[in-house]
Amino acid sequence: MRKQLPGHSLSNFQNMDPNKNGHASDQSDGDMASVMGFSGFGKKARTFDLDAIFEQTRRTAIERSQQVLEGRQKEDAGITSKQKDRAPAPRKTKEDSNSGSDSDSELIGPPVPKQLTGQEDEDEEENLVGPPLPPGYGGNTVDVEEEEDDEDIQDDEDDNPVKKIPDSHEITLQHGSKSVSALALDPSGARLVTGGFDFDVRFWDFAGMDAALHAFRTIQPCECHQIRSLQYSITGDVILVVSGNAQAKVLDRDGFPVMECPKGDQYIVDMANTKGHTAMLNSGCWHPKIKDEFMTCSNDGTVRTWDLSCDKKHKMCFKPRSLQGKKVTPTCCTYSRDGKLVAAGCQDGSIQIWDRNLSVHTKFHCRQAHAPGTDPSCLTFSYDGKILASRGGDDTLKTWDIRNFKKPLNVATGLCTFFSMTDCCFSPDDKLLVTGTSVKKDQGNGKLVFFDRASFQKVYEIDVTNASVVRCLWHPKLNQIMVGTGNGLAKVYYDPVKSHRGAMLCVVKSKRKERQAETLTQDYIITPHALPMFREARQRSTKKQLEKDRLDPMKSHKPEPPVTGPGRGGRVAAHGGTLSSFIVKNIALDKTDDSNPRQAILRHAKEASENPYWVAPAYSKTQPDAIFQEEEESDEEADKEPEWKKRKI
Repeated sequence: MRKQLPGHSLSNFQNMDPNKNGHASDQSDGDMASVMGFSGFGKKARTFDLDAIFEQTRRTAIERSQQVLEGRQKEDAGITSKQKDRAPAPRKTKEDSNSGSDSDSELIGPPVPKQLTGQEDEDEEENLVGPPLPPGYGGNTVDVEEEEDDEDIQDDEDDNPVKKIPDSHEITLQHGSKSVSALALDPSGARLVTGGFDFDVRFWDFAGMDAALHAFRTIQPCECHQIRSLQYSITGDVILVVSGNAQAKVLDRDGFPVMECPKGDQYIVDMANTKGHTAMLNSGCWHPKIKDEFMTCSNDGTVRTWDLSCDKKHKMCFKPRSLQGKKVTPTCCTYSRDGKLVAAGCQDGSIQIWDRNLSVHTKFHCRQAHAPGTDPSCLTFSYDGKILASRGGDDTLKTWDIRNFKKPLNVATGLCTFFSMTDCCFSPDDKLLVTGTSVKKDQGNGKLVFFDRASFQKVYEIDVTNASVVRCLWHPKLNQIMVGTGNGLAKVYYDPVKSHRGAMLCVVKSKRKERQAETLTQDYIITPHALPMFREARQRSTKKQLEKDRLDPMKSHKPEPPVTGPGRGGRVAAHGGTLSSFIVKNIALDKTDDSNPRQAILRHAKEASENPYWVAPAYSKTQPDAIFQEEEESDEEADKEPEWKKRKI
């Protein structure tokens, strides 16, 4: 049974317009949404026809390009008819935007000049975007031959390694008066460290130096022992110092000690059973991969590896042996580039190579690498790790392939050396090998000689100075060559175009002006309770006080310089200008004999009596006559009296 709602009839619901009903409900929902604060939700997002927008933009760009082009044609029409003929014409484009393939091939942007229409067929896929080329521009026909010539010259320079040697400029660092026997550059090339026979280690900061080229720190880490080798670790935070004593030291970047290797017991026969070296060190180097491991070799006949975290004992000990199995002294040592091999050059002329983890037997061995009895001074691996270069005491430089270690690949002779640490190095591109030569005093100049690695021909040389070239270092990052000489100089060769940073940072800085001596200014004494008449005025500025003292003739009086030559102005130069020196000089010149003082006084008595000058003329008129006691006649009887009866005076 259907019930009818009170107050409403069914006809009322049936007669209601559905459109009006929906509109009323939407309006009520909108009012409710506005009251609750989310009236903006639920609106439909606007839709954009991207193809239509792109098409409209393309047409607008073409129309503007045509207008600009027509304006340029009108301006250039009055110059020459030839230029007017060369003016670019607008390119016709298709209007059909429904075809996707056609729209991709259409030109976007300004039209293309006529000179480039021939190349459009080849490069149809590359559309030009941007303003049109100016009239008269020849496109790719401009100096094509010159570009090819430049490329050929560039290729020739790349093929010729001599062109990459940075030797157009140089700076000289004065280390001291004795030989510079060690050089080291940190991996970044910011700091240079030099060591010499004068026991000093000097630190040079390229970024902090000016044109005066002064070291910012000088230390003597090993007291009275010559510095034989210096090297930065791979991280550049510590420095290995190898000197003439038996203990290597590790310093930080500022020269403060970090570690000192222990000294071994010299009375133990087997050197592997003692904790450190027992004789003078010869060389040392860091591991190329492990930052805390380094190696040293010594006259005790061992090569030892060390760990920076353990200063109690060595890590491993390698013992080179001669052909007869006897102990032989290693004079130089190095790691391979990958750090897996340990190589040592020995006094018997041999080169012995071990596996880093196996210290018993050698992995590679060459007995006759250099003449017996000559000390090999340097071993170094090429950057690719295939070639080993050795600098011998027999005035030779040799390269070896460790895969065929019986005979050398190349040999260079006549390279005189007088130092046990003369070294060699490879160029950063691995195409050149560099070493130095030694000379006797006043018998020529020491040279830096460059050899081609493949042909081993001498391709270049540099006259360094009139002394021996002891150390050489070619930094791969800076592309600069550092050289240590026998007369205490450290030279840096660089090229402003080929090199980077390093020495170029300090040569552009002007020398700092020396400040005026501040000894003219007196110390200011603070007296708060002094009377105003005795109180000193407070100094506001040192500079102002210096200017006032400079105007004061008394304070700014220049002292007289010491007299040189025969003397002048009453001052004697030979013995100084002081009163004491003058008196000492006169005393030394007085040859009179004053051994008898009475005779020395009475020798002037006759002259004083005959020619009185001081006392007698003053009393000549009033001087009384001198009355002397008369001598009495002696009583003979009194003389005969006994002594006890005589009068006692």
